[in-house]
This record gives sequence, C-alpha cells and structure tokens, in this order.
Amino acid sequence: MADILDRARTQVLERGVGLDESDILEVLTIPDEDLTAALQLAHEVRMRWCGPEVEVEGIVSLKTGGCPEDCHFCSQSGLFTSPVRAVWLDIPQLVEAAKQTAATGATEFCIVAAVRGPDARLMKQMRAGVAAIREAVDIQVAASLGMLTQEQVDELAEMGVHRYNHNLETCRSYFPNVVSTHSWEERWETLTMVRESGMEVCCGGIIGLGESVEQRAEFAAQLASLAPHEVPLNFLNPRPGTPLENQPVLAPRDALRAIAAFRLAMPKTIIRYAGGREITLGDLGTRDGLLGGVNAVIVGNYLTTLGRPATADLELLKELSMPVKALSATL
Repeated sequence: MADILDRARTQVLERGVGLDESDILEVLTIPDEDLTAALQLAHEVRMRWCGPEVEVEGIVSLKTGGCPEDCHFCSQSGLFTSPVRAVWLDIPQLVEAAKQTAATGATEFCIVAAVRGPDARLMKQMRAGVAAIREAVDIQVAASLGMLTQEQVDELAEMGVHRYNHNLETCRSYFPNVVSTHSWEERWETLTMVRESGMEVCCGGIIGLGESVEQRAEFAAQLASLAPHEVPLNFLNPRPGTPLENQPVLAPRDALRAIAAFRLAMPKTIIRYAGGREITLGDLGTRDGLLGGVNAVIVGNYLTTLGRPATADLELLKELSMPVKALSATL
C-alpha cells in the first residue's frame, strides 16, 4: 500500500484532519493497483466522520438559459450556440417539482437560476416560491442564483433558504481559462457572505475541464480552506455548442481518484454526486464512488442534461445498506 494511504489513515481516519495540497496530489496520482485501497480508506473516513446516511436532493431550474456569463462548460450561456433557450417556471410548477422531489424521499430541493446574479424580479419570484413550497411540502429549500449582494444574502436567509450553492467550478489558477466575464474572487466573496449569514455553504465544481492534476489538487485544497457544508462533485459532460464541447470525458479511474482525494481532503463534509457521473462512471463506477467517500446524491435530471432515474439511485442505496437521511435529522 502506498505511503500516502498510511499517512492518511493516521491523520484523516483517526484524527479527522484533512490532507494538505501535496498529499492530495499524491492520492490523485496513486497507482492503479492502490486505487481500491484508496477508495476503501475514503469510505472508512466517510463512515467514521459522516456516518452511513446519504442525503438525497432534487434540483429544478426556475430560470433556464439566456445567462449573460461565458462559463465555457455551460449550455445555458446566452453567448454560445447551444440549443438551450431561456425559460421561466411559474410558482405552481415550482411547487409541483418540490412535491415530486419529496416523493422520492429527498430532503433537499434546490432552486437554480441561470443568471449572473438575481435581479428584483427573480428575488420576488424566489420569495413567493419559497413561501409556497414551505406551505405545501415538508422539504428543505436551497438556492443557487449566482453572485449575491449582502442585501440579497440577508433576504434569502430571512425567507428561509437554508443552504446556498455557488460553485467555484475549478481552482483559482485555472479559472480564467473557463470563465472571463467574472472572477474567481467574486465567487469567493459571495460564499464568504453566505457563510457569515448563517446559511449553509454548498460549493464544489467540475472535474475534467482541462485542468492539470496539480490544479485538481489545488482546487480540493482551496475548497477545504473554505470549509463548505457540502461539495457537489461534477464531472464534465461536454455540451454541444459550448467551447468545451470537444473536451474528452474524464477517465473513470481518474474520476474515482478525485472522489477519494476530495474525501481525504474534507473528511467531515457532505460530498455529493452531481452532474456527469452517468457518462464518466456509469452504473458500476457510481457504486464504487458511493463505496469510496460519496455520501449524497442528486436524483433525477440535472439542469440541462439527463441523470439516472431516481428509483435507480434509491434502489442502489438500499442494496448498499445506506439509509437515506431523514428530514427530521436536518432540522
């Protein structure tokens, strides 16, 4: 077994202290023959510091497409020739989506909008939507609305949004290669305000954007320094019409290395399977990740791409004897 795993067993499993950037890099470059052992250790860390429960979440797009930003991986940008076009949901549709999400056993329902940041119309829609959902459905409401002002942070917290998602997407050094219309630092500023407001911070990104393995380690270390409550791990699903449409899909073993490394970097954080796992890992790889440190899933479809049926994920969790986290445990 690699020396890094011996060190991680002492530091992460026994003491609950995450690996630093250089050690994360060692896990990300671990030989194939040690990958199973790395995943097993990451699973032990998850079980010791997070427990066996898996948090299930559904997401819905309140405003899809037409975004003014140029995130090179995103088919919702209005600057690219992707087939996604702007669409708004009304409040009854939002409530119905929340009900369908709750019916899967999910405890989290995240409202997402493809915007640089919310305007007055979107904040009004959010206030009405959150109130209607809370009246109709017993589920936690999260949001992902881009970059925020302090006033907007305070308003979201006041209306009952308990968790805010704002992904850094990639490490600070690689970010200018995938986004030019805003900065990594602007995203960090929003995340800092969210954490100080008392809302939970959900922040992750996409693996396989073309970053080097060293930059992947940098990203994990930067996320660990933020100490988010949850880290959604996406794997690039190259979308037609975007600048990254021809980027190769990440190799499955490298995706599994990333899962193990991010868990060993953040032993007490919720690490959530998000977009791209279907094409990167498939059914077998999805199972390996759940046995390698992942302890949350987004069920159903994503914003502009298809996911696995919710029933397939729930059946897999049952087969692996991983209980779905109950809502009462999150309140």
